[in-house]
Amino acid sequence: MDLSHWGWGYADKFLSREARMQLGDLAAAGLGFSPLGLDEPVSLDDVVLPDTVVNAPKTLLHLFDGTSEGRIRNTYGRAYRDILRGFRGDFASAPDLVAYPTSADEVRRVLDWASDAKVAVVPYGGGTSVVGGVECPRRDREEAGLNGVVAMNMARLDAVDEIDPRSRLARIGAGARGPALERKLGEHGLTLRHFPQSFEFSTLGGWIATRAGGHFATLYTHIDDLVASIEAVSPVGALKSWTLPGSGAGPSPDRFLLGSEGTLGAITAATVRVRPRPRYKASATAVFATFEAAAVAARMLVQSDLHPTNCRVLDPREAGLNGVDGAGRAVLIVGFESDDHPLEPWMSRALELVNDAGGACEAPVRYVAPGADGQRSSQGADTWRSAFIDAPYMQTNFVSMGIIIDTFETACTWSGFDALHADMIREVRDVMKRVAGRAFLSCRFTHVYPDGPAPYYTFACPARRGAELQQWAEIKAAASEVLMRHEATITHHHAVGRTHRPWYERQAPSVFLTALSAAKRALDPSGVMNPGALIPAATPPGGESAM
Repeated sequence: MDLSHWGWGYADKFLSREARMQLGDLAAAGLGFSPLGLDEPVSLDDVVLPDTVVNAPKTLLHLFDGTSEGRIRNTYGRAYRDILRGFRGDFASAPDLVAYPTSADEVRRVLDWASDAKVAVVPYGGGTSVVGGVECPRRDREEAGLNGVVAMNMARLDAVDEIDPRSRLARIGAGARGPALERKLGEHGLTLRHFPQSFEFSTLGGWIATRAGGHFATLYTHIDDLVASIEAVSPVGALKSWTLPGSGAGPSPDRFLLGSEGTLGAITAATVRVRPRPRYKASATAVFATFEAAAVAARMLVQSDLHPTNCRVLDPREAGLNGVDGAGRAVLIVGFESDDHPLEPWMSRALELVNDAGGACEAPVRYVAPGADGQRSSQGADTWRSAFIDAPYMQTNFVSMGIIIDTFETACTWSGFDALHADMIREVRDVMKRVAGRAFLSCRFTHVYPDGPAPYYTFACPARRGAELQQWAEIKAAASEVLMRHEATITHHHAVGRTHRPWYERQAPSVFLTALSAAKRALDPSGVMNPGALIPAATPPGGESAM
């Protein structure tokens, strides 16, 4: 199936006009306001691109693609801003060329040329960034004093090799997408068990570069927890760490590259911690009268050391929007997995905690065991999983209807959550009503920790044709200011990119940002690596940071 050149995922998931009209009726009931009407996207053939300003070097011509389609498909991520601009046919940030290296040595050769030619290089994985992490707009290129932009697509560095079942390790190329790497590991009865919402299209290198959050709601929540070593190429040389179960030898080179967002070099491969595929599963869905009560249950579960695989909390709006519960109740979905043992004792204790917090399971717990018949998970979990996977497609279709719908996420302490949440609901709703007249705002917990939750908010409001980006920016800024005031992180797993950078610069200590800029100058003297993402583009070699 063909991928959309402007929207999320597969092109045929963009609904017909009739189907979108029906979806609009459902949206009106769920969101509380009606779509503006239906527009159609600009076709791939009708997109007009800026002229290319750099040419590929003759010695590397076989690695480069300068076609219009190649440039278009390697321009944006899939944030609301990206989808809207792609829908309108605005690809003003298109790279001049796309490079497709097949080895770390070819990555090095591209970076050598780009550094000499003063051309920006943006590592491009699956293109699922939602924070402007893979777009290099003209202003960033110009601030960095660069002559053009190359998107370096890592898709051909996708090998899954050196699988070590004894140590439970596998070396995987940075360009490997989720389904492909899981299929290869599955041949050995293994899994990485890292399933972000973008799993189908995103890559291991992208997960590492953005510190992605995955399947586990507790314990192993981030790709950080699964990385044993990283291989990368910077403009001044290779970075390759040893594969170790742990080390106290100074600051970690792996932690240095995790979350670096292509600004320090291009990640080419990593050795990751894998595990046997789970054979035992248990899943239950509990309902609560209030979101607050469900949050208490989640805290009790995560502080119990039971380590549930799944511990999702949905407020009543989130549960209703996704068809999990239509009775105005909050929902908690709890699950356990194991390759080694049955899970009844863990689930039984979890449900005691759920009941203590005022929750009730209206359907039986569903168990899966080797050789036994049974459902994969509870009905609530199945419904939620389907809605979770389809959500980006819904956003793509909603863009055509004049509906702004997007998310923002964070993490905070349990003690700080109530005040943060109250301010977030009040202030973001007020801004949405001011800029759009109507407002929908819901919350869920994607991950939970003993010391705090990771709240994830969905907002929706009517768009004003031609003013959508301004409306979105005002809502996003209001939410981000609430996070700063409560000292909650600007992002839990979506990364910094260009969208979050102004608030990241307030969250991180200024002396640390100065040191980070100095490290970038050491590894990238010409400033060609993804300028403007994470670190300001205007950081002159040998000079002071612009932070």
